[in-house]
This record gives sequence, structure tokens and C-alpha cells, in this order.
Amino acid sequence: MLLEFSIQMISITEKTLQDLQFPTILETISGICNTEIGKEKALKITPFREKENLMQALMQTSEYVSSFQNNNAIPNHGFDAITHEIKFLSIEDSFLEVGSFRKIATLSSTVNAMLQFLKKFDDYYPNINARASRVEFTKEIVTLIDVVVDKYGEIKDNASPALSDIRRNMNLVRGKVNQSFGIALQQYNGLGYLDDIKESFVQNRRVLAVLAMHRRKVRGTILGSSKTGSIAYIEPEMTLKYSRELSNLEYEEKEEITCILKQLSNAIRPFVPLLKEYQEFLSDIDVIAAKAKYAEKINGLLPNITEERRLYFREAYHPILYLTNKQKKEITYPQTIELQQENRIIVISGPNAGGKTISLKTIGLLQLMLQSGMLIPVHERSETFLFDRILTDIGDNQSIENHLSTYSYRLKNMNYFLKKCNRRTMFLIDEFGTGSDPELGGALAEIFLEEFYHREAFGIITTHYANLKILANELPFATNANMLFDEKSLEPMYKLVLGQAGSSFTFEVAQKNGIPFGLINRAKKKIEVGKVRFDKTIANLQKERSKLEKTSQNLKEEETRAREEGKKMESINSKIKQKLESYQELYDSNQKAIYIGQKIDDLAERYFNNKNKKELIGEFLKIVEIENSKRKKATVKETKAKEAKKKEIIEEVKIQVEEIRKEKKEKKLKPVIEKPRPVLKIGDRVRMLDGKAVGSIDKIEKNKAVVNYGLFTSKVSLDELDLVEAVKK
Repeated sequence: MLLEFSIQMISITEKTLQDLQFPTILETISGICNTEIGKEKALKITPFREKENLMQALMQTSEYVSSFQNNNAIPNHGFDAITHEIKFLSIEDSFLEVGSFRKIATLSSTVNAMLQFLKKFDDYYPNINARASRVEFTKEIVTLIDVVVDKYGEIKDNASPALSDIRRNMNLVRGKVNQSFGIALQQYNGLGYLDDIKESFVQNRRVLAVLAMHRRKVRGTILGSSKTGSIAYIEPEMTLKYSRELSNLEYEEKEEITCILKQLSNAIRPFVPLLKEYQEFLSDIDVIAAKAKYAEKINGLLPNITEERRLYFREAYHPILYLTNKQKKEITYPQTIELQQENRIIVISGPNAGGKTISLKTIGLLQLMLQSGMLIPVHERSETFLFDRILTDIGDNQSIENHLSTYSYRLKNMNYFLKKCNRRTMFLIDEFGTGSDPELGGALAEIFLEEFYHREAFGIITTHYANLKILANELPFATNANMLFDEKSLEPMYKLVLGQAGSSFTFEVAQKNGIPFGLINRAKKKIEVGKVRFDKTIANLQKERSKLEKTSQNLKEEETRAREEGKKMESINSKIKQKLESYQELYDSNQKAIYIGQKIDDLAERYFNNKNKKELIGEFLKIVEIENSKRKKATVKETKAKEAKKKEIIEEVKIQVEEIRKEKKEKKLKPVIEKPRPVLKIGDRVRMLDGKAVGSIDKIEKNKAVVNYGLFTSKVSLDELDLVEAVKK
């Protein structure tokens, strides 16, 4: 829900814009714009000074993003800039060329189409239409130009009565020129005076290509010759008179067109302020469209803007890093951070290259983008309020121009912070307190932090100083945070965790990078035991947290898998239950049929013995009556349902039987892999394939062998023998 705000001045310095890489965002948006004026405007975007205008800009961008998904896409807003034409029309008695009027007409038509569309779809785009409603709708500009200029950017024949007469006469004279030229061409060509090309154009006039040796024989005016001098270009005498007449008419046409353009320029001149407004409107739409397209690229949306002092960015991405990683096909890790009255300062600590600065910049840049009318890549349940100032101290701030060291510059910056910091300020400081003696610089940084805290400012700082970590732990409305690290590999996990300070892992990182263990121990002895123990305790706590984080993630994954398995088991159990019920019903039905069948069999046997029909019929009717007494009279619907269910059960059984048959058939058809049969030789010990007695081969004739079993011999086919032992060579 968006709230109304009172007018409040917002002040953000150029340094903050540079620190948070805001110009990079503007360059990307500028590149998306369609028009040159739009590109220039995009590069000049700054945070809005009035909240009312900011809210309208945010809603306009959000509305344009919605046009990508609905069926009422906003029409084309592209145009050719008419800045030059507007300046020229502002000069008295000046007039525009015909092409400029076509540009003005196109611009006016585009604006009219946009105004009509937004008015029609005001329900979809109320805030963009609110911007459009300040622009005047008129067709007069287009009407005035269309009377004079055609769609190809040429002056129409009927632009004035005089021009119409001139062009009619010009067409008649051109006809005479062509006719007289055709006669001369035919005459001199017949005499063989012309070159193969016969004719050409010189000074925009049609001429005969006469061979140089015959040029004196052709009556007319020589207008030029070929490079080699072999051809003379002559305008025939009979054509010359009409050509002069045509030249005079062309001069008259030019004069009349100048007069028409002057009249049209005077008619359009009163609309100059409106044309400026048109160009301004379309370029504004171009910037809104570019912001919307950028928002779509980064999955940007409009979070809830609240009057409560709370910043909650859930699953926030750094937009520049997100697009860079997307191009490289690498993962970008989102961060979740919350600042509120009861938790207004966060101190992030931990080793370098863990993502502390990126987390800091992400929050600052997203807040800056939002206050400049851009949508940001966060979860839809995120929310924030608007700051009057965003103060930053990020990166190497050594001032070469002012001959200031890094620390001097930072102190100067802190002085500025102290002057401007209040409860509607957000400050972002990277590596707070560095640049001086750790003891003295840390103490001063501690005082600065306390001052910012008492002024109720919101802020995020990154530091390695233990005293600042302790202070954040002691202040009720401040908190420590760290970037998670893998306890074994010491690789960053790029996840911000609130509530606990981070170890710098100084000695662990040194050991990992091959620094001898003895040197590390000597370094430990150089510093106070308390500091080592303090840092070690933090490191251990951080390792434990990392372990818990991993365990929690593994448990979540296992829980998800167990839930999925449970669902599968429930589904299988349900199917089995249905099948059992179906089989039970079928079994009961079959048992009943068997029972009745037995009774009828008994009756048949009794009738066979006594041939008493009366008794048979009586007993049979008795059975029928007993069975009918068990039945309820079913409705037609119930009968059909029962039959359908019975059919369903039978079909299911059939399917089961078919599957069993299919499996058996496949087993039968499954090819048996036969071992390669050995080549049998005389002396080999063999036995019959279906026998147990072993004998030796005495003789082989064709495909049969004589096998000696000791007491007797037998003649057997070689295919029926199996090798037991080959003869030893």
C-alpha cells in the first residue's frame, strides 16, 4: 500500500552517487532508451526531491512494467528530435524546409495517438495518464501540414492555385521537350551521327551523344564532352526553346514553394510551446519505458513504502552484479537485511572477500534507485521508508587534489556526517575506523558510532575492529552481523547472518595460504592474549553457526525428500486399497455364484434320481425367493453404476492378466545366449547333452562321432555332445 507524504526535501550528494555506482545504472537505462533526448534525460536522473513526485514516478514505472504482461501494450513513443526546428521557428520571418514539417507532423500524430490510448485505458495506466493529461490534444498541426506536405515529405501540387498552374504548365513543356528531342534523336541517329549510347544527361538536361567528328553537323548547343573527347553532348536546337521555358517554370515553382513554406511556418509558429511540450512528454515516456525494461531485466518490483521507520529488504540482489553474473552464467547470492527503530545500526565483520562491501552497497544502491523512481530486485514482501539523506564512505578516499591522506579525508567526511546526520538519515561506512593507529582510530570510530546511534540514524558499517563489535553488542538498538564462511575451506558462503560478530580469520587464512605455523604462533605471542582469545571465540562461534546453517539446510532437504516419499507412499497405498476392495467384491460375487451353483447342482442330481418336476420347480423357486429377499430394489441409476463398476473390475483384472501373459511371453521370446560350441577332436572326453556317462571319442566320420564308454561304443551326432575335457597334446 502506498501512502501520501508531505513535501520533504531529499538531499543526496554526488559522492554518494559515485560510491554506490549509481552512474552505471543510469548508463544501462540510457542505453535502453529509443530517442536521443531520452538517453540524455536518463543520464541526468537524480533522487527525487519531493516525495509526491517520487511516488508518481514509481507508479508510472510499475504501470509500464504491467503493460508487458497485459493485452493493452502502450503504443510506440519513438520520434525524431525537432530541437533544431523549434529553435528555427523561434526566429522571426524564418521558415523550415519541407522535411522538417514531416517530422513535426509525425511527432504530433504520435502524441495524439498516445493521449487517446492513455485516456481510453486510464484504469490500467492512471499515473501515466495523469502525466499525459497535462498535454494538449490537437489535430490542427497535422491538418495544417497535411494540406501542404504529402506522406513522402514532398510539397503537394494543390498546395496553392499558383503552384498547381505552374506544375501543370511544367508537365506540358516537359512533354514538348521529350517530343522534340525524340524527333532530333531519330533524325541524327538515322544519319549515323550518334554514338552507341545515343543520349545522356548533362546539367540535368537531356542531350544527344554525338560523335566528335560530326558535332558541326548537328544544330544545337554543346553542353560538354566525354573524358576522351570522342563524344560531344549537344542539346538539339528544336529542344532548346522548350528547355529554357521549363527552366523559367522551375524557377517560378521554387519561388512559389518558398512562399508556401513561409506561410506554413507562420501558421505553425504559434504552436512552438506545444511542440516543446510534445517533445518533453514523449522523451519522459521514453525514460519511463527504459526504467520498466531495466526492471524486467533485473526482476525489479515496487516494495511497500511505509511511514514507519523500517527498512526490510528480503532476498535483495545487487543489480549490477546480478546482470554481470547472469551474463557469465554464475550464481548471485541474495541478501536479507532489516533496519528498524529497535535495531537501527548493523556492524558487519568478518574476513575480506566475504561479501561485506557488496552487502553494504546492495542496500544503499537499492534505496537510492527506489528514491530515483526505479523498481528494485527484492522479494514482494519487502518494505522501506524514504530517507532525507544517504551518507556514504566507501572505498579508497585518498584526496590527491587536496593533498589529504585517506584518514584525513575520512575524518573530514565524518565531520560532514556529524553535521548532517539525523533520524531520517542512512549512513553506510566501509572499513570503519581504518587508516590510523588501531587503538586510537578504533576509539575515535567508537565515539562516532555512539553519536550516530544517539541521533537515531539508520546505518550499516563494516569493520575489523574488536571494540566496535563489542559496542554493537552492548548498545540495545544495534546488532552485530557476519558473512558466513565454510569452517573447513574458509571459502565465503555469501550469506549475511544477523546477531553475531564475525571473526577476521586472520591466522586461519594465513595458515591456509602457506604461512609457516611457527611464524603464526610467534605473531600470536606479539599481541595480547585477550584479543586472540576473543577473536578465537568469535571464530569458533562463527564455525558453529556455519555448521548449524549447513545442518539446517540438509535437514530441510531431507524433510522435503521425506515429504515427497510420503506422498508417493500414500498414493501407492490408496491404489492398493482400491485394488483390494475391488478383488474382495469380485471374490464375494464369485463365492455367491459358486454357492448358488452348488444348490442348483444338488437339485439337478435329485431330479435325475426321482424325476419329480413339481419338487424341482418348488425348490428352485424357493432358492430364487431367498436370494430376492436379500436384494433391495435398485433404481435404474444404481443398477447402471453397479454394472459399470463390475465392468471396471473385470477390465482391471483383464489388464492384470494381460500384463502377466505379456511378461511370460517376453521371457519365452528372450533370446538365449548360447556359448560358442567347441570343435571336438579324437581323444576328447565328452558326454551326451542330456546324459551323465562320460566317454572318449575314438573316431569322427562326417557329422558323427564314435564314443567309447569302456563296456560299449555308441555312434552319436556331434551336435548332441558336450565337451568335458579336451585331449592333452
